[in-house]
Amino acid sequence: MKVAIVHDWLTGMRGGEKCLEVFCELFPEATLFTLLHKKGSVSRIIEEMDIRTSFLQKIPGIFNSYRGFLPFFPMAIESFDLTGYDLVLSSSHCVAKGVRTQGALHICYCYTPMRYAWRFFNDYFSSENPLKRWMISLVLRRLKKWDLNTNKNIDYFIAISDNVKVRVKEYYSRDADVVYPPVNPAGAKSLRSEIAKPRASREKYYLIVSALVPYKRVDLAVAAFSVSGRRLVVIGSGSEFSKLDLDATGNITFLGWASDGELQTYYSGCEALIFPGEEDFGIVPVEAQFYGKPVIAYAAGGALETVVPLKTNETTAEGASPTGVFFDEQTAESLNDAVERFEKNKHMFKPEALRENAMKFNRSRFKDEIREYIRGKMPRGT
Repeated sequence: MKVAIVHDWLTGMRGGEKCLEVFCELFPEATLFTLLHKKGSVSRIIEEMDIRTSFLQKIPGIFNSYRGFLPFFPMAIESFDLTGYDLVLSSSHCVAKGVRTQGALHICYCYTPMRYAWRFFNDYFSSENPLKRWMISLVLRRLKKWDLNTNKNIDYFIAISDNVKVRVKEYYSRDADVVYPPVNPAGAKSLRSEIAKPRASREKYYLIVSALVPYKRVDLAVAAFSVSGRRLVVIGSGSEFSKLDLDATGNITFLGWASDGELQTYYSGCEALIFPGEEDFGIVPVEAQFYGKPVIAYAAGGALETVVPLKTNETTAEGASPTGVFFDEQTAESLNDAVERFEKNKHMFKPEALRENAMKFNRSRFKDEIREYIRGKMPRGT
């Protein structure tokens, strides 16, 4: 069986690339097609694949500005010749799903319909001037038409969460099955000892692990903790760093990106993870639970599927142990109320129960489910 894997771009190891890594393990002889590849930016398993890039790869300085070439992405993904392939597995949050499959069985693992085109335009572009916003909206209008038209080449959709499954139905009018992505945080093999030995600081602190970009809503956490005076440690970097740092009070510390070992240290030492944005799935809340740490999250998106909330009567459905606290409004007051509620009910959160909930999303489970799903969809005799 000749297999093609199609991924949007290879510029770093984020959640999508963790899924891609498993696809490469399942099909090590496959050809991997991608818009562009920054060599050395992804794991060894991915780097060792037969990687084919588009014409965008040849543009000087492309890795510093590739998102600015969005209008050319459809042309680039359609330029690949997939003649002779039996299976196409697209790994898509942007245009990978739009590859021309030439009659092959096409299964799309969909991280989300393009966020900035379909649902979160203001979250991405609210800070742009009116003229630029108008120009971007014209580009996205054409991109949405192309995106819809490419769905006829997809035989099956797999969504990363029920949240994304609803979006696939809403925007594409297509059904999707759900296979949750893999979560395998650094140091997972030694988590039992880590749960028993909190580290990082003797001073109590809350933690954020996030890219510092507008839709992550780290600004909300900065505003809330500036009012409450509680200590907040922020791990991550991005375009919003200068603005967030300027708005923050002295009890808020920005550390930039951290190594796996440093992340392990800060996860294991925090009081709880703060998760103020709406994500398609959200790997970070699951990682925190791996380390026996509760999650204080905005009640929307993937967090509704990965966090077992503390109920108002200090119980959860069917007697399940809680793994977090939700807040219903993206305001500093609502977040601070949730933190206070968490602190009053700390005794309800059991580290082993938190880790048990996180284990539902482990890597081996993902690999088995994807393998069986593809096997069940292939024509007999292939």
